[in-house]
Amino acid sequence: MPTHESRHQRIEAVRRFNRFYTRKIGVLGNGVYRSPFTLTQARVLFEIAHRRQTIAAELVRELGLDPGYLSRILRGFRKRGLVAAVKSGADRRRELLSLTHRGRTVFAPIDTRSHDEVGAMLGEMPPGDQQHVVSAMHTIERLLHAPAPASVGARATDPAGHILRSPRASDMGWVIERHGALYAQEYGYSQRFEGLVAEIVAAFVRNFQTKWERCWIAERDLERVGSVFVVRRSETVAQLRLLLVEPAARGLGIGARLVNECLRFARHAGYSKMMLWTQTGLDAAHHIYEKAGFQIIRRERHKEWGQDVAGETWERDL
Repeated sequence: MPTHESRHQRIEAVRRFNRFYTRKIGVLGNGVYRSPFTLTQARVLFEIAHRRQTIAAELVRELGLDPGYLSRILRGFRKRGLVAAVKSGADRRRELLSLTHRGRTVFAPIDTRSHDEVGAMLGEMPPGDQQHVVSAMHTIERLLHAPAPASVGARATDPAGHILRSPRASDMGWVIERHGALYAQEYGYSQRFEGLVAEIVAAFVRNFQTKWERCWIAERDLERVGSVFVVRRSETVAQLRLLLVEPAARGLGIGARLVNECLRFARHAGYSKMMLWTQTGLDAAHHIYEKAGFQIIRRERHKEWGQDVAGETWERDL
């Protein structure tokens, strides 16, 4: 068991890092990024700006704010003409929030300064060190976003016993191999499908854009059991690709969690829409997509992989 002293040292290490990083990114002054807004106010503006429409309850849940405190912030924004609120057509009790033209004009330089200051900070380091910093941040984000483990030092898992993590060495080869094997076994797809998966994975690795793209590997009992990718289709559209769950791990909610993680990431990255391309006959995956809010917009028949199937394009707004 860890000693009280070692636990204390870990706590102090986190506090020390927090003090260092908040000073490093310049959010300790009265106005964040040389603006008239506090850090919390700027974050609320950011969330509203990067969603087509949202409601106060979603901001409370996403930011962990007190509802009364958020209400005062929003009331101040509306008085200054930065935020507009309209009644939801689906539920008249809810107000949909969005930035006004003035709000976007005011927010734009804050967003630009944030981008430029982080770029300047990274620019002081060689590319290899930049990647180390970004990878370390991905690790922190992944572990702190996961539900707390039952004991100190345990792997962070959800109640079903699985974790989502960033890819490691050999994971990309596993994604290709398992897609080829499972789709041949379960749907009779030819090796041409495995070749397509290899092309998608190779393009992702070769052209990876940290801000816009992501891959998650699902792991259960130290074994890889699933994967999913988000790739940049355009400035406003993200594409979900290569969703896979091993047969022995199906029915545990892993597929739904992978899809929801993609949606969460895409919203934060600033996309306004997510699309995916799937095939007829993949009923379990289609059920997950439907529950996540995707809808079919196009269907085209083909025999690309030795089977007579229809490719389906699905979309949903973010």
